[in-house]
Amino acid sequence: ITCRDWSSDVCSSDLIGLVGGFGCGLEDFAAALAGGAVPTRPAAFAGGEIPALLADTAPLERFVDKRALRRIDHFSRLALLGAHLALEDAGLPALDRTRLGLIVATGYGASATTFSFLDTVLDGGDALASPTHFSSSVHNAAAAHVAILLGITGPNLTVSQFELSVPSALLAAQGWLAEGRVDAVLFGGVDEACAVLRSCWGRFFPEPSDRIRPFEFDRQSAVPGEGAAFFLLTAESGTARYGRITEVRQGNAAVRPPLLDAASLYLLGADGHRECGANYPRHLPAEARCAAYAPVYGSLPAGPAFDLAVAALACRDDRLPEGEALAGRELCCLKFGRDDAYGWIRLRRE
Repeated sequence: ITCRDWSSDVCSSDLIGLVGGFGCGLEDFAAALAGGAVPTRPAAFAGGEIPALLADTAPLERFVDKRALRRIDHFSRLALLGAHLALEDAGLPALDRTRLGLIVATGYGASATTFSFLDTVLDGGDALASPTHFSSSVHNAAAAHVAILLGITGPNLTVSQFELSVPSALLAAQGWLAEGRVDAVLFGGVDEACAVLRSCWGRFFPEPSDRIRPFEFDRQSAVPGEGAAFFLLTAESGTARYGRITEVRQGNAAVRPPLLDAASLYLLGADGHRECGANYPRHLPAEARCAAYAPVYGSLPAGPAFDLAVAALACRDDRLPEGEALAGRELCCLKFGRDDAYGWIRLRRE
């Protein structure tokens, strides 16, 4: 399935809004990529603490009044900050919001608020359950907040397919643009690392790693991460400064192994989970050139959105963060999930 353009023809500057454990904004992300990794910090949960890459949403107050944020949870704040940064960088204040679609991809969803809502049910019963927590506990709460605060009245969708949420959501964006349903799509991947998740992490991985080692596929080195990566996608023709999305595909290697060429540059979504990581050496050509950037953003289902941001910057600069020239090669953001599921997003520079 081929995607339409991701073009900068209608944009005066960058098309990307990013927030994560690396900081806030494109410059912080680029600096972290240049450094190769982001230092973890201790994150607490009921049973102790583990290393994590956590995001700070304080810069959101530059875009949204504090009173409007009073009842908005961390998950939705991540999405709001990423979305505002993307539109600010795109320089499109006059964009027709009735023709702007919004798609959010997430694996964990509003997990912290969901468990907080469940706590109120357990403590006080149905009659005393928190209505505020209930309304924000659903996965599409973040997209709703973004649409309301940005005045977006076009189609709105939240996609959750865990590790493959991002390529699945991009297929939906491609469909909207191909049909002419919208002029542009504000697309983002968002996930949070709540205390309950960290507690599960501490229980199932009793020897936590302080750094993701993406190419040690037989080792469990995942580090919880959180953040948001948003993009403005269009179907405009012309020169695409940040490259073009040429293909988005999903499949299952147990049913039909992926046909991966050796000529592409592969950005692997290898984020330290041993179960998923075993598939990369199994299916990639031995001579394929590969890179992985999970040590910058952490282990989270929406990670492919950050790989897409890396690929976009590589198309802009005609080189990978390490300095290797693209030399006309196509970029492929490849993600393997559980049970042999996979997805990829291909970009090329023009």
